[in-house]
Amino acid sequence: MSSMRNSRPNDDAQQSQQSEGAEDLAARVDELQARVAELEDLRRRALADLDNTRKRMGRDLERERQAQRDEVSARWLPVVDDLERALQHAGADPASLMEGVRGVYDRALATLRELGYSRRDDMGARFDPARHEAVAVRGETGSPPGTVVEVHLPGYGDDEHQLRPALVSVAGKDQ
Repeated sequence: MSSMRNSRPNDDAQQSQQSEGAEDLAARVDELQARVAELEDLRRRALADLDNTRKRMGRDLERERQAQRDEVSARWLPVVDDLERALQHAGADPASLMEGVRGVYDRALATLRELGYSRRDDMGARFDPARHEAVAVRGETGSPPGTVVEVHLPGYGDDEHQLRPALVSVAGKDQ
């Protein structure tokens, strides 16, 4: 009988320990579920912040693009004004009309230069595919092969920022 008495307290102790372990485990599960919910909330907030940042950056970028368009357009207004004045005096003396057109041309080149796109004089330069677009090869030019012998349309800009490459004819081998 004494063995029966001893087994019951051990069983009660085991059950008590199992019960405490189950309670500890349930508490840990609750703790982890609360942490998961907290992290899920942080994730949702981060995604919302990212979405808001993308939208704000899109609006800022569009505002900056519009400001750049406004600035460039404002720089061209004096050219348009000069052309308008030239057209108003189109019936005047041809020499003064030519002088007015020359002034508009000079102002247009100055505006391009201010915007960072100077006109290049590529006549006699060595052909460079990064700066030139060859539209013809000419023989018997007296120039070394690969030299620009005619500029059909001038190039604007420098090596890093080119608005347009020059359209050129290049010297080929003399026959």
